[in-house]
Amino acid sequence: MPPSDTHIENRTYDEIEVGDTATLERRLTMEDVKLFAVMSGDVNPAHVDEDFAKSSRFQEIIAHGMWGGALISTLLGTELPGPGTIYLGQTLRFKKPVVLGDILTVTVEATEKNDEKKRIRFHCLCQNQEGKTVIEGDADVVAPTDKVKRPRTVMPQVRMAERAHLHELLEAASSPEPLPTAVVHPVDPHSLKGALQAAGKGLIIPVLVGPEERIRQAAEEAEVDISDFQLISTKHSHEAAERSVALAREGKVGALMKGSLHTDELLRATLHKEKGLRTARRLSHVMAFDVPTYPRPLFITDAAINIYPTLEHKADIVRNAIELAHAAEIEEPRVAILSATETINPKLSSTVEAAALCKMAERGQIKGGLLDGPLAFDNAISESAARTKGIESEVAGRADILVAPDVEAANMLMKQLTYLADATGAGVVVGARVPIMLTSRADDALTRMASCALALLLAEYQSHHTP
Repeated sequence: MPPSDTHIENRTYDEIEVGDTATLERRLTMEDVKLFAVMSGDVNPAHVDEDFAKSSRFQEIIAHGMWGGALISTLLGTELPGPGTIYLGQTLRFKKPVVLGDILTVTVEATEKNDEKKRIRFHCLCQNQEGKTVIEGDADVVAPTDKVKRPRTVMPQVRMAERAHLHELLEAASSPEPLPTAVVHPVDPHSLKGALQAAGKGLIIPVLVGPEERIRQAAEEAEVDISDFQLISTKHSHEAAERSVALAREGKVGALMKGSLHTDELLRATLHKEKGLRTARRLSHVMAFDVPTYPRPLFITDAAINIYPTLEHKADIVRNAIELAHAAEIEEPRVAILSATETINPKLSSTVEAAALCKMAERGQIKGGLLDGPLAFDNAISESAARTKGIESEVAGRADILVAPDVEAANMLMKQLTYLADATGAGVVVGARVPIMLTSRADDALTRMASCALALLLAEYQSHHTP
């Protein structure tokens, strides 16, 4: 009799005959990989991504039964014999690695019974989707003698943050040529190592700009080799910022990456009226967030540059975010202009400015995206919340871009997503002649890679489109 979806029922020793079988089928996913890493304690970030799952190290772990062996145990403990089974031991032979994406069919067959001790030997077989045997052997159990039937326990949902959207950015950035990038004042191991990791992924070609002695000392501390990269020596961080901006003006680099200096210092050189990288647009910072509970990348702006933006400033902030979304292959991004409420209130200037921005888009002054606002945060990202409030909109509940009223709101929103929703974001400054990566010492490797990918995609997009 097939197992019930609502109840779990064992088969007692007396009910089992030699030749009886049970089967289950399971695909190995990244969720399984990460759960294995958590349970085993092997949570090194390098060991829980797709590259590791395809590596010989991971195959070796799986080939030694950590996953396939667990499936055999699951089948014996839940189906045949089922609840009440006491596992005595197993002798398994591992014939072929199990890798990410493989579908295992696990079968157990009763081959011997010991009436005196109520023991049963089962032949265990695991085959992949090609019908090839990956695990084979025998397991000995004490079968239950009392009948057990009870409701199946509803297991808690375990959500492992996949960072799928950031990985998609890296995939999208894998085809353009690496972007020559001035790494400004990389005099600490974190910023220097981050730049070299991006170079190793083929995203950038670093040009190291800063005090030579301090850069070489940082390389020694980080245990990295910088001999293959151009190093332009400067006396201090001010000069490093100015020299890096000059390289961009001269077309020798296509992006800037912040090293160990203050953001204001780099932006001051960038915004210099004669020697900087100004364009007709105002600079703004855009973060591309990967939120595990949201089905698409979520761009948030501006949490770093414009403190209390005017309506004119916000128009450029929106244009910059739309341009970055286009570069990330979102053809017509949905832009939600945030406020505390979805109704226009003359006493709340952010609602009035949101309405004005939408009218500007309607008149063609802002192009390339669908705008709606004012929208409260819940209405911007939750379709059910928008429906409850009777909001009919192509943007509400499905926003790609969130435009905050000011830097305080944007900064708090991003940090709340990071620390309460396990979100990860990668950012870039848009509106200058070249993209600017404002990486942080706290950024992990994936975040740094994704920031470089955003800059590369933006530079590639701008080379074919005139702002």
